[in-house]
Amino acid sequence: MAQILDPLPPKQSGKILCCYINVTSKIQVARISNIPNWYFERVVFPGQRLVFEAPRKGQVEIHTGMMASAILSDKIPCDRLMLDEPSTYEFDTDSSDGEDPFNIKPMVQQINTKIGDTTKPLQMASLASVD
Repeated sequence: MAQILDPLPPKQSGKILCCYINVTSKIQVARISNIPNWYFERVVFPGQRLVFEAPRKGQVEIHTGMMASAILSDKIPCDRLMLDEPSTYEFDTDSSDGEDPFNIKPMVQQINTKIGDTTKPLQMASLASVD
């Protein structure tokens, strides 16, 4: 779910859904500052995923936190962080053949596992004492 605290300016067109993941071990601040009349700034903790709406021409600045300071560590165009949204045909519920549109195509690929060779008994080494 996108957390919209500061909605986009009303005249802004071309909003997209974006995702940024903090893969570092430090606290970061994500900020978009190149859109006039709009303020966007969020704290992103290590390992956290930030999902947000932004104008297509927006640019995210990533500030990495240090002791009592922050360093601008990256600038990322929002269109590079864009999530792929399903198109409307995937959610068409007026199918005439009675198929469930959500179960037609799997969202995640199946993992092929081979059970026969993976379930072997463990062999334990034993120690013998010699006098």
